[in-house]
Amino acid sequence: MSVMPDTWIRHMATEHGMIEPFTENLKRDGVISYGLSSYGYDARVSNEFKIFTNVNSAIVDPKEFSPKSFVDVDTDVCIIPPNSFALARTVELFRIPRDVLVICLGKSTYARCGIVVNVTPLEPEWEGHVTLEFSNTTPLPAKIYANEGACQFIFLKGDSVCEVSYRDRSGKYQGQLGVTLPRL
Repeated sequence: MSVMPDTWIRHMATEHGMIEPFTENLKRDGVISYGLSSYGYDARVSNEFKIFTNVNSAIVDPKEFSPKSFVDVDTDVCIIPPNSFALARTVELFRIPRDVLVICLGKSTYARCGIVVNVTPLEPEWEGHVTLEFSNTTPLPAKIYANEGACQFIFLKGDSVCEVSYRDRSGKYQGQLGVTLPRL
């Protein structure tokens, strides 16, 4: 399994639609950086947020998740309460090739502020907007900036093509658009 370089990512994004919209160069003037890097792609967070709240005294249950646990906000700056989290999505839509697995890591700018970005791997032939979880581990409110960098995707190309892809098994998050809550 190999980590794929900028030349491969660029080719797959521009010629095969793997990342849309695609930003050719790493942008960083006054914003948290995003775009193509040496061995990855730094994706942006959109302005759609679901902020976790306990206003309705809902129980967090992954098998019967209640949308009442969140407040929907469209904003350029999302404020996450202390020791809480928010869900968001990438600006970019991803289409993962059949022989590739993608791992996501949070940006160091957020990590150094106690904000953790969590994403599960993007499996072969998965496509859609990536739902992002921002955890504020601090005792203070934390800001997330829409349309700026949030996380880096690293593309791992397999030595051979998988037998069964995410699309083949009709994965429950296939083709998701917008911020997607847990599904069973």
